[in-house]
Amino acid sequence: MFIYHEKVEKIDMGEGVVRQDFANGNNLNVLHWNMANGSEVKMHTHPQEQFGLVLKGGFEMIIGNEKKTLKAGDAYIVPANVPHSFVAVGETEAIDVFTPRKEDFPWKK
Repeated sequence: MFIYHEKVEKIDMGEGVVRQDFANGNNLNVLHWNMANGSEVKMHTHPQEQFGLVLKGGFEMIIGNEKKTLKAGDAYIVPANVPHSFVAVGETEAIDVFTPRKEDFPWKK
C-alpha cells in the first residue's frame, strides 16, 4: 500500500533509460522513469492507454502525427495502439500510468 522511492528496484533499460515499477494493481501499473539527456524511447505502440507526468526535464514527444515539447509539470495521454516516441530534453524524470497493466517492454536490454 505504501511505496518508498529509494526501495524500488531500478531496472536499466539501456541507452540512458532507467525504470522503476512503482505499483502493480489489478487493472493498472505505475512506472517511474529516469532518462539521460538525449536518451530515446523509439516509436512504438501498445494496447494499453498511457498517462504520463513530467517531473523534471522534458520530452520531445510524438503521439500519432503530433510532435510537442513538454517540460516539468506537463502531462500527456497516449490512446491505446497509437504510435508514440520520447526523446529526453535534459535529465528527465517522469511517471507513467498504464491501463490495463503493461508488462512487456520490448526495448529492454
